[in-house]
Amino acid sequence: MTLRVGLLGGTFDPIHFGHLRSAVEVREYLALDELRLIPNATPPHRDSPGATAQQRLEMVCLATASDDQLLVDDCELRRERPSYTVETLEALRAELGAEATLFLIVGWDAFCGLPGWHRWESLLELASLVVLQRPEQDQELPEVLKDLLAARSVGDASALTATCGEILCLAQTPLAISATHIRSLISAGRSPRFLLPDSVLGYIETNGLYRP
Repeated sequence: MTLRVGLLGGTFDPIHFGHLRSAVEVREYLALDELRLIPNATPPHRDSPGATAQQRLEMVCLATASDDQLLVDDCELRRERPSYTVETLEALRAELGAEATLFLIVGWDAFCGLPGWHRWESLLELASLVVLQRPEQDQELPEVLKDLLAARSVGDASALTATCGEILCLAQTPLAISATHIRSLISAGRSPRFLLPDSVLGYIETNGLYRP
């Protein structure tokens, strides 16, 4: 049997139920053997995270401790420079072999900005893309991505037959949760409880994260 692995990267600053629910839904829909959450160390496309790389890694470990099919991969945190997704995929492809089926999971907003990513056209040589869609999304796709979707998209999971190179757009349970909102609540002295696991909230409170 070919190993089927999903890859969900992010700053996870902090990780919350939106991240976790998306991970579980993709894992089940695609019948993955494992789903790896990959915290970014130094994301090249956004501001520096509010928590350190080690703190964000520890929060992801706490959030996934009860699910042995959600794995935490710290490969990007071991680099001493910006985290480029294509290099992460190259490393994972070398680790797992050419016969493994890799799925890179991205949100719609990230997909819309794909042409700005480092060596973005090489991504589909290494993995297939799973694009998570929200009902309220309204961002317009660049023409180059419209052409890419026309050439590479498949209708459902059963049509994903290659080890890389395909695109599946997948609707997800709408959860209006964002790390930005959680940080804002904490900074304002308000509780973000029930937006993220209690174990993660306890870690944030113990370490005094995101306070002004």
